[in-house]
Amino acid sequence: MQTQPFDIFDSIETWVFDLDNTLYPASSGLFNQVSQRMTVYIAEYFAISHDDARERQRSLYMKYGTTLRGLMTEHDLDPEPFLDHVHKVDFELVRPNPELALKLGLLPGRKLIFTNSSRFHAQRVMERLGITPHVEDIFDISDADYIPKPDSECYAMLLNRHGVGAPSACMVDDIAVNLGPAKALGMTTVWLKGEGEWARPDPDQAVLDTIDCVAGNLDHWLDGVLAHLENQPRPSA
Repeated sequence: MQTQPFDIFDSIETWVFDLDNTLYPASSGLFNQVSQRMTVYIAEYFAISHDDARERQRSLYMKYGTTLRGLMTEHDLDPEPFLDHVHKVDFELVRPNPELALKLGLLPGRKLIFTNSSRFHAQRVMERLGITPHVEDIFDISDADYIPKPDSECYAMLLNRHGVGAPSACMVDDIAVNLGPAKALGMTTVWLKGEGEWARPDPDQAVLDTIDCVAGNLDHWLDGVLAHLENQPRPSA
């Protein structure tokens, strides 16, 4: 694991970005709203207290990668009403980011979003950020048959769906453990150190060994990558 090995990005043709707390900061509070709506849904679904619902939500998340997957596995929950409920949030919390849009436009290669959230949620966030024209497609939780990161199966599904060669792809995520399966497939990995409540900010050494680059700020990392790529020799005609 290194902090600024920009030469490892020279051969990247596809950039795979997580969405929540990666393309926008956790400080926006948007994902906090999603989390709070999950708690409410669970409390009503099981007729339990808010505190008990919060604990069940967290326990299922830690065990299955997403709370939704845990609810589907242990309680046969229908995912669509759950997703519809939890993503009815105030998207205006996400501020437009024209600098991010400019940088994604300058970044050579394909850009994909790989999210455990819904396509609707991803589309609304992209619209608020102003990056929609620069993202080729979204691979959401339903595309993954509701198998969430970090289950290795959904990573292979992403690559197959979009015809991506793992050695020429880079994945950026705020949750370190989500990068392990990407690295195992041969992708270059970037950990945007998470500031969210459940971002698992202290991974063990085995997880750290799957990370090629650590970044504290998405914009600064993109600045570094773009500056490095701009200074590389251009192939002769």
